[in-house]
Amino acid sequence: QVQLVESAGGLVQPGGSLRLSCAASGSIFSIVAMGWYRQAPGKQRELVATRNSGGATNYADSVKGRFTISRYSAENTVYLQMSTLKPEDTAVYYCNVRGYDIGRSVFDAWGQGTLVTVSS
Repeated sequence: QVQLVESAGGLVQPGGSLRLSCAASGSIFSIVAMGWYRQAPGKQRELVATRNSGGATNYADSVKGRFTISRYSAENTVYLQMSTLKPEDTAVYYCNVRGYDIGRSVFDAWGQGTLVTVSS
């Protein structure tokens, strides 16, 4: 099994910054992609940013230029640096990791979610 542990979110003022982290552990053979999704109240879960094993990144238009996804491969950890936060960034943020486990089976793991609230 693969486990994901996310860092705590929190309350941030508009214009502020926050960094989320997500550490993957367990029976991991290789990671294909790591990413972040979010779900605002009353809305569907949406992609925020992803990063594949080759380093290619993909961002939602709404966060381009403000958010940065990065990965510390040695510890299977992915980060989401969020800057210039806006009230509309308020959501529960979920980490997602996809890859192969030690049995060479595909896994698609999700974190427990962490609430980020942007408000004055």
